[in-house]
Amino acid sequence: MKIVIAPDSFKESLSAAGVAEAIAAGVLEVVPDARVDLCPMA
Repeated sequence: MKIVIAPDSFKESLSAAGVAEAIAAGVLEVVPDARVDLCPMA
């Protein structure tokens, strides 16, 4: 399964890259064989 994660930043808390990494970690816990592409928007 391929999943694209393309978040924006969370104001005053996480950068877009940080949000993408956190989401990817959660996805990979549930679907360990997923192919996750990170595309931070900001």
